[in-house]
Amino acid sequence: MTIAYFDCFSGISGDMTLGALIDSGADRALLDAAVEALGLRDEVKTEVRHETRGHVGGTRVIVETIDRVERTVAAMRAVVEEADAPGRVKAQVLDAIRRLSRAESRLHGMPEDQLHLHELGGADTLVDLMGAFWLLHGLDVEQVYASALPAPRGRTERMPLPAPASVRVLEGTGAVFEATDESRELVTPTGAAILAVGAKFERPAMSLRSVGYGIGTSESPGNALAVWIGENIETQTGVTVIETNIDDMAPNLIAALCEDLMDAGALDVSVTPALMKKGRAGHLITVMSEPALAARLADHLLRHSTTLGVRVTSAQRVTAQRRIIEVQTHLGIARVKVKELAGKPVDAAPEYEDCRRISSETGIDLREVMRAVADAARKELELS
Repeated sequence: MTIAYFDCFSGISGDMTLGALIDSGADRALLDAAVEALGLRDEVKTEVRHETRGHVGGTRVIVETIDRVERTVAAMRAVVEEADAPGRVKAQVLDAIRRLSRAESRLHGMPEDQLHLHELGGADTLVDLMGAFWLLHGLDVEQVYASALPAPRGRTERMPLPAPASVRVLEGTGAVFEATDESRELVTPTGAAILAVGAKFERPAMSLRSVGYGIGTSESPGNALAVWIGENIETQTGVTVIETNIDDMAPNLIAALCEDLMDAGALDVSVTPALMKKGRAGHLITVMSEPALAARLADHLLRHSTTLGVRVTSAQRVTAQRRIIEVQTHLGIARVKVKELAGKPVDAAPEYEDCRRISSETGIDLREVMRAVADAARKELELS
C-alpha cells in the first residue's frame, strides 16, 4: 500500500503541500488539470519553480489570483461538484471545505450557508485543495500520515497563534501540537484541512520511495514541508494474553473487575461462560495486554478476584486500520468509525453516543438514526 508521510517541521500550507508532492514525483500536469477542471483558468495563474530556504532546496508553487472572486461556502461547493475530476478527489475537497466552513462558523457565530470565507473563499484555496488531493491520487497514495505540528505562542497583528481557524479545523482529528519559538503562522487553515480530511498523526514504518520538499513563502531558513512517499510495512504486534477461570464470584463483581482492568490499560477484556469442575457454571476471563503491562494486570486479577492463579501466554495481534470521520445527514452530524484493510474502507459503524444524542434531540427512533448515518457514511466512502 502506498502511503505519504507529511513531516511538518516548519508547518504546512496549501502551496507547500503542492510543492512537496510535485517535488516527490507527482505529475505537475495534474495541477494544471485541477485548475482546468474547476474552471478557474481566468482567475488564477500558477508557477512552479525551484527555490531554497537555507540548506533546504525544493519546489515552490505559487498560485496567484488574477481576478479575485470571493465565494460563499455554497458557491465553493458548487464549483467542486461541477468539476470534471476523480470522484474520490472531489469528495475529499468537499470534506475539506466542510471542515473549513464549520470552523469559521463556530469562530464567527454564523450559519455555514451564509458564510463568506474571505481569504479562504478565493480561487487559490480551491486550487490548493483540488491540486493537493489530485496529486496524492496521482501518486496512488491510499493513506496519509503526519508528524506533530509546530504551535507558536503569542499573536500576530490580526490574531493569536496558533491560528484559531487552523486549530478548529484539526479539532477531534488526533492532531499533535508541539511548542515552538517561532512567532509567525506556521499551520494555515488550508494546510490543516488537507491533513484533517484523513491523516493519521503518527510516524509509520515504511519503505521510502521518494521524498519531496515544498518551499514556503517566508524566506526563513528551513521553511519547507517534507513529504515522504513509500510503501507501508505491515507489522504484527506482540501481545500478552492473561486468562483465568472463576466459578465463585458474583456477576456484578466480575463486571466491575472488567471495567477496572480496562482502566488499568488492558487492550481488551472478555468474559466467556464456562462449565467448571463438578458441573459448576463459571466464567473464563481473558485479558489482552501490551507485554509491558502484563505483570501489573495479572497482579490486579489475583488481588481483585477469587482466582488462585492465572495463565499467561504470548500471542501476535493483527488489527484492521481504523479512523473516525464525520458525516452530514438530514438529521444532523454524527461520527462514524471506518474499518480499513490495505488502506481502503471496507465497513463503517455509526458511533452509538452520537446517534443516541440525535435520537434524543429529534425524537426519532434510534434505529432509524443509525440507519441514516450508516447510509450517509457508505455513500461518502463509496461502499457498496
